[in-house]
Amino acid sequence: MDVAKNKYSIIVPTYNERLNIALIVYLIFKHLRDVDFEIIVVDDGSPDGTQEVVKQLQNLYGEDRILLRPRAKKLGLGTAYIHGLKHASGNFVVIMDADLSHHPKYLPNFIKKQLETGASIVTGTRYVTGGGVHGWNLMRKLTSRGANVLAQTLLWPGVSDLTGSFRLYKKSVLEDVISCCVSKGYVFQMEMIVRASRKGYHIEEVPITFVDRVFGSSKLGGSEIVEYLKGLVYLMITT
Repeated sequence: MDVAKNKYSIIVPTYNERLNIALIVYLIFKHLRDVDFEIIVVDDGSPDGTQEVVKQLQNLYGEDRILLRPRAKKLGLGTAYIHGLKHASGNFVVIMDADLSHHPKYLPNFIKKQLETGASIVTGTRYVTGGGVHGWNLMRKLTSRGANVLAQTLLWPGVSDLTGSFRLYKKSVLEDVISCCVSKGYVFQMEMIVRASRKGYHIEEVPITFVDRVFGSSKLGGSEIVEYLKGLVYLMITT
């Protein structure tokens, strides 16, 4: 399939990302010069002025290239993707974070891998040669790696990075998989890829380096770790 015939809808959920959103948008445009794409910003009522910055970006790049589809309050990551998907006009959908932990320079690699393999899903992974993490302390690296190894052992998903949230989907596949998912928050990413694997979808990986957020504070805490463990048990039982 020729890239010229495809359109990529890039869904970027935001909450208090005023300091990051302009840079992430600039970098997407920089690295996807010859690609038909739109950026769908799903903002959950950020009090820091994120939506005002996005409106300025719309004036600069055009409302057809940057779509602001806000919600009244924080409603969770999974529902943010569902909300963004309703407004996506592309035949492929990219999901990525707004905090610069997912560098847009990898987007051409995702697209190239999909074109070469015909994959239904291309997921970024920190845990193969060429991938990695930058800016995490040892404890967070061990926690992340341990969580991933635990999930690999219990679920056998066929991918190396279960909790990553930098992925390219065929739109129809994302619509199918997302309709089966019930998890919220950080478990949502794991459930998505496990259910996709169980359904037999062709999944490919590309190495990425995950960079800890540049501006703002991390939204991962102890409660998310507890939810992750609950989600792991749930997926063991239901998949």
